[in-house]
Amino acid sequence: MDVLRTLAAKVSNWGRWGPDDERGTVNFITPEAVRRGAACVKRGDVFSLGLPLGADGPQLGTHGRMNPIHLMSALEGRVSAEGDFRYSDDMIVMPLQCATQWDSLAHVHYDGQLYNGFPATAITAAGAARNAIDRVGAGIVSRGVLLDVARLWGVERVAPGVAIKPTDLDAAERAAGVRVGTGDVLLVRTGHLGAFKVDRDREGYLRRAPGLGVACVEWLHARQVAAVATDTVAVEVIPWEDPAVPLPVHLLCIRDMGLTLGEMFDLDELAADCARDGVWEFLFSAPPLKVTGGVGSPLNPLAVK
Repeated sequence: MDVLRTLAAKVSNWGRWGPDDERGTVNFITPEAVRRGAACVKRGDVFSLGLPLGADGPQLGTHGRMNPIHLMSALEGRVSAEGDFRYSDDMIVMPLQCATQWDSLAHVHYDGQLYNGFPATAITAAGAARNAIDRVGAGIVSRGVLLDVARLWGVERVAPGVAIKPTDLDAAERAAGVRVGTGDVLLVRTGHLGAFKVDRDREGYLRRAPGLGVACVEWLHARQVAAVATDTVAVEVIPWEDPAVPLPVHLLCIRDMGLTLGEMFDLDELAADCARDGVWEFLFSAPPLKVTGGVGSPLNPLAVK
């Protein structure tokens, strides 16, 4: 934890946007950043980056995370005994972080403090009174940039347990001819989603994964990205680099930097299109559900080219 705290001091954004800020790096998404993203739309093609919300999702049922349960609450419903009008209604029971999703800034903490110094006791059985997902009310709409590390390395999938380094992100930028900048949403593709989508191996997908190494945290801070998402379950490499410090990228990004993390994004179709036309930037839109007190939100992110 000593190394983590040293890094935390370097990347902390506490107070950067005032003592009451609960949005973190989403504040980098200015009107100019949104216009920059909108200017990327040339063809009008839309790519969905979200996994389906269904019973055959990636979850194993551990740690309270199960796949969605979809139930019909009305079949052949009537509002009146007269006439032929009928309706159907349904409901869904699910964790907010069981498939493609954002983590809120209330998701993780250490030393009894959340992002921006709020006490961890702000999270109760009623939800998060601070840094909840509904604080991102205007959504996350900006320029998106895809860095395809699997394609860069000439592999179908980056191997589980491989930590991506800042130099790898730099190389992926050069290969794509783009540079990640202030207010951008960074998407990093490893190909690991194939373990679930193709192999149907939930254990293989969730238990071990490639991902960002701890050294990437300073890179993300220096580039002032608004959010980062990957096609893996945790954004960061699993197993983590230091067995004594679980999920350090989560702690440093969410708790210290105030950087929103996105997980289990389906980037394959978008990556194939980017490889065809050589354009790795696009308008990105992924508003979370405004769940009061929520520490995460399911998503159907969109990339528009």
